[in-house]
Amino acid sequence: MPELPEVEALKDFLTEHLVGRRVARVLPAAVSVLKTYDPPVTAFEGAEVTAVRRYGKFLDLTADSGLHLVTHLARAGWLQWKDRLPDGPPKPGKGPLALRVALETGEGFDLTEAGTQKRLAVYVVRDPRQVEGIARLGPDPLAADFDEGRFAALLKDERRQLKGALRDQSLIAGVGNAYSDEILHAAKMSPFKLAASLTPQETHRLYEALRTTLTEAVERSRGVAAGRLKAEKKSGLRVHGRTGEPCPVCGDAIREVSFSDSSLQYCPTCQTGGKPLADRRLSRLLK
Repeated sequence: MPELPEVEALKDFLTEHLVGRRVARVLPAAVSVLKTYDPPVTAFEGAEVTAVRRYGKFLDLTADSGLHLVTHLARAGWLQWKDRLPDGPPKPGKGPLALRVALETGEGFDLTEAGTQKRLAVYVVRDPRQVEGIARLGPDPLAADFDEGRFAALLKDERRQLKGALRDQSLIAGVGNAYSDEILHAAKMSPFKLAASLTPQETHRLYEALRTTLTEAVERSRGVAAGRLKAEKKSGLRVHGRTGEPCPVCGDAIREVSFSDSSLQYCPTCQTGGKPLADRRLSRLLK
């Protein structure tokens, strides 16, 4: 899933390629992608893009008409820029294409989604806060006013495990499965540790890991073309998706805990005092 650093890079890329240019056509190829119908998606046609913004994992294209085309790429979605789009409208229901945005110049982008679980979402609204997912977002962890005191206040009464708390978009915007693993590894903390149990020193360490991990990922992604961002993200991950590989800090083997539709990765030596965490799904299979 694209997370804060990749969506930030897409925002920068689209700012360079879209702002000041006029949209010719907005062509849905999958009915499931449209989450709003008033105004219709065609109302964005003919508008000039004046800004591109990021809200958590959401991208917002703002037009001179006052409308916003907002998208969330979900788990398997992506944006593919094309210097020359194919002629003619896309064929509905064929392949991964979900929606095409064509500029008057002939350039544009496709929103695509792999797999069978179609969760990629597109909204056309008059105010981004009309999108429920944006309205409920917590603070952006890279915002200038997101200081350690604010972070500590968020966690003070949080009774969930750190992994779940970091991924909750209503608590902190933009962190997903991959970067929560990376942040916890950098902070040397168990993903199962309760957020409310952190000492002031641990809170400081986690805050520093949060800001540093995301900032470094944004810097790695900055200037990378949209089509190469997935590979850039994977190359920068130290533990996520690297089960069985040696930890780059201590050399211990990276372990995994599996859930129904996702998994987390961690280093036992760095994060859990050398003790493997129970893999609940595997435990059920062995019974």
